[in-house]
Amino acid sequence: MPPHHSQQAAPEADAGRSVPIAGLLVLFLAILLGAGLAAGPGAAAAAEPESTDATAWRVGVARAVITPDTPVWLAGYGTKREPDGKLHDLWAKALAFEAADGGRAVLIATDFQGVPASMSDRVFARLAADHGLDRSRVMLAYSHNHSSPRLGDDLVDYYPVDPAQEALVDRYTAACVETCLRLVGAALADLAPATIRVGAGRAGFAVNRRDNPEAEVADRLARGEPLRGMTDHAVPVLTVTRPDGALAAILFGYACHPTTLSSTTYCGDYPGFAQVALERSHPGTTALFVNTCGGDQNPLPRRSVPLCERYGTMLAAGVEEALRGPLDSVPARLRTAFASIDLDYERVVTEADLRQAAADPNAIKARWGRRLLAKLEAGEPFASAYPYPLHAWRLGNTLVLGMGGETVVDYALRFKRQWGAGTWVLGYTDDMAAYIPSRRVWEEGGYEGGAFLYEYGRPAFRWAGTVEERVAATVTTLVEKVGPPPAAERD
Repeated sequence: MPPHHSQQAAPEADAGRSVPIAGLLVLFLAILLGAGLAAGPGAAAAAEPESTDATAWRVGVARAVITPDTPVWLAGYGTKREPDGKLHDLWAKALAFEAADGGRAVLIATDFQGVPASMSDRVFARLAADHGLDRSRVMLAYSHNHSSPRLGDDLVDYYPVDPAQEALVDRYTAACVETCLRLVGAALADLAPATIRVGAGRAGFAVNRRDNPEAEVADRLARGEPLRGMTDHAVPVLTVTRPDGALAAILFGYACHPTTLSSTTYCGDYPGFAQVALERSHPGTTALFVNTCGGDQNPLPRRSVPLCERYGTMLAAGVEEALRGPLDSVPARLRTAFASIDLDYERVVTEADLRQAAADPNAIKARWGRRLLAKLEAGEPFASAYPYPLHAWRLGNTLVLGMGGETVVDYALRFKRQWGAGTWVLGYTDDMAAYIPSRRVWEEGGYEGGAFLYEYGRPAFRWAGTVEERVAATVTTLVEKVGPPPAAERD
């Protein structure tokens, strides 16, 4: 059952409230006409290396297939979805960075829908014991792809599972822990001289789903109306090149839910198709995807394989745009910092809340209510806050932030304004905690900001309104530890 392993070798945000109509009209017409868009050719900070030479990096690359060989239900939607095959394999891929002083950090990028802390904590503990990588030096990113299998107790009350399915999930999760460990070991063993460069392209298919009802998007575009809401259409890109000029790896990101598909077939959704396209165009290269802050962004319209492939092609084209340059060399300096903070709940649920929920016609809420009611009756106390992971890395002058859960786009736009357009702001890192609203989204309510924490199994309906303030203050402290980008690199 364990997946098999094989080793291989400045962004801009749309800070306004409207999406440029020209690009979206092109997309809409392309969809109608069937025209494809082709791609072109708390831990202490780590020690500061003295070298600023971009050629002083050593980088390792590894990859492993994580497609199950047993029918583990697909994650992300609250219905029974038994897999019936695959469009392409699912992957976990890793980049290991080593700076001039020997300081290391590892990024694991996966096609998982959501990684629960109960799984990732096992990975982090083993990596610390086996490789001396403390928590500040490892990020475990998941694309949030809804055509991948469930892991552990992620969305524990979401799925109508039975004991046999739970056993499959447990075995698959344990196998994936081992796969992540082998993957990091392979990436570290692959460490070799490399040059790192960064740049950015763009892709315009992400739509703010809070301000654009899905059923109305196509009609709005057909009428020539601009779509509404904040978006981040930047495609940050990082390349790893060997001394002989070989392109060993391309790391890229985008802020959008990978929910083009809702079928029962394993697939990496649009990020999977983008990685396939890039690896086809650049033989011998490993392409890795990270979801930036796409919690309130959807690929629209959607729900077909041709659309999924088209969005993947558009994203790959954005990467190719960046590769055509110019790309900036990244000096071989590495610093890392991490913090786990308590995010307060608005209020902890009571016995009365849970009894009412247990009788709710919403099956997810009812399962949640019954499970937590049993805990309460067994005398188990509920915490008033949730431990939330935050990272800051600085590679040369490039700042990389990692945030747990489903972060809304406001966080990326805020931190890019604060530290420069070249800042990478990753959501979907380490733990599928829940939606992480900004203050604006919290006040507006709705799905991403409203009373839906029960879907994630938390003992509350809603976060306290201090979430953004708490997160931003801690991120600022972490950035101070690793050193912010030079003033010349900021907007």
